Amino acid sequence: MRGPGFQGLFDTIPHDRLLGLVTQRVVDGSVLALLEQGLKAGVLEELKDWQPTECGTPQGGVISPMLANLYLNPLDHLMVQKGYETVRYADDLVGLCRSQGEAEQVLTQLRQWSEEAGLTLHPTKTRIVNVQSEGLDFLGWHFRGGQKWPRKKSLEKLREKLRPLTRRTNGRSLSEIIAKANPILHGWYGYFRQSHPAGLGGPDGWLRRRLRALPRKREKRPGYGLSKADSQRWPNRWFAAHGLYSLEHGPCAYG
Repeated sequence: MRGPGFQGLFDTIPHDRLLGLVTQRVVDGSVLALLEQGLKAGVLEELKDWQPTECGTPQGGVISPMLANLYLNPLDHLMVQKGYETVRYADDLVGLCRSQGEAEQVLTQLRQWSEEAGLTLHPTKTRIVNVQSEGLDFLGWHFRGGQKWPRKKSLEKLREKLRPLTRRTNGRSLSEIIAKANPILHGWYGYFRQSHPAGLGGPDGWLRRRLRALPRKREKRPGYGLSKADSQRWPNRWFAAHGLYSLEHGPCAYG
């Protein structure tokens, strides 16, 4: 079961209930007062004055995920008590169920708990899926049939970071471009290194095609580095020799 995806969680957490949970763990009055001031500080909206915040936690605040975890902690314990297997990160949760019937029971329990907690489940994110045939997206990954690879949105975010560096009109040397691209690739690999190989080979090929278009442009030749001749002239090992990090094979590991 994919969900629950609490709708507007960081905007809707009731302050009184949240502060009640905090006081169970924090006894320093000055800390509690500071937290309450932060929750009720209000926000400045575009073309508007300061708007009061009667509920929710600061958007983008470093403490917001921690407060969300604190508020949803009772839900985690409830799922354990009911014998349900769940995985949660902040407001994103997946229930691991053995049957359609069990998934429906978990969903009913989640809806009941959310209503009592003053929250609302996301209408589109909260649903029952068959992970073997349909698959599901969770924390940047796509899971299906016992395999996992980066979801489409994660791949597109990687391309968005690399596109400005690899435009054909970029006047920098290939070594400079690779030096700027490698930290991005290395960091992305650090999170997705356990992907099915097909999930890493695709971005590798996409990036090499863009890099092949650079020398073509500088030789005043039309095209985008997609031809077989380009691949033969600038093969994978050529990029390895120039130090390009490979998501699929690691740094400089082409044959």
